[in-house]
Amino acid sequence: MTERYWLMLFSILLSSLVANRNVLAAPSQPSCSQPALSKLVRHQVAPGETLASIAQKYNLIPATLIGMNPALQTGQVAVGSEIVIPPYNGIRLNVPKGQTWQQLAAKYKVRADVLFEINGCQTKPKVVFIPGVNWSPPPVVTSSSRAAIDYPLAQKAEVALGYGWQLNPSTGKVFFHSGLDLVAPVGTPVDAVATGTVAFAGEQGSYGNLVVINHQGGNQSRYAQLQTIAVKTGQVVKPGDLIGKVGTTGSPSSSQAHLHFELRYASKLGWTAEDPTKQFINQ
Repeated sequence: MTERYWLMLFSILLSSLVANRNVLAAPSQPSCSQPALSKLVRHQVAPGETLASIAQKYNLIPATLIGMNPALQTGQVAVGSEIVIPPYNGIRLNVPKGQTWQQLAAKYKVRADVLFEINGCQTKPKVVFIPGVNWSPPPVVTSSSRAAIDYPLAQKAEVALGYGWQLNPSTGKVFFHSGLDLVAPVGTPVDAVATGTVAFAGEQGSYGNLVVINHQGGNQSRYAQLQTIAVKTGQVVKPGDLIGKVGTTGSPSSSQAHLHFELRYASKLGWTAEDPTKQFINQ
């Protein structure tokens, strides 16, 4: 082999070595794409769709949609309304002033580099998307600060389970609770909250023994899981009239004896539940 051949081979090897050294020395760069919150899509609710079916369509869990769309926290998915859909499960978060990526990552148990890249490698974002974190409702208040009500029980009662989206401590799943669970001993008298006509009085699945009273103005009250019923369908009742007694029938959401109480109003979607603590009739 000639000297020229060896020089050419040496040059090729040297070039390859330098190239490989440069590759190894190059710092790893984050894969920064568009921020997750810029990839939101809008979904118009079609007839027959539910929160669960919409979530399944986008391979998400219902809690993610609730967290991204505060209007869904009422429990209603109105036909024709638009809801925003994130690219994957997680929560939208307003970043507290002064918090760093590392602090956010530690708090929500997400890798800091993943959090940084998913949010477009922003340096000082005000709103971020935290992937893999499930939205949950605000913590339940302690018994000392729970709201108490006067109706439909004669005495003020502790609210064991409030109205709205709740977190099941056993399953970790979010569910909608359409009324109030008022703690009271079995046999406690239950009174009508307003003048009205008994629309139903009997056993009704998970409600157990149930009394439904229709009131003027398209309002309705429901008294569930009763031990006994003291009224009949078609009967007219006045505020304070005995309609039954607290029991444990049906499928109560609490191990304690309580009255499950609901207020509803007539709407295009049927009898729609509302928060009893804000909408008492003739209080």
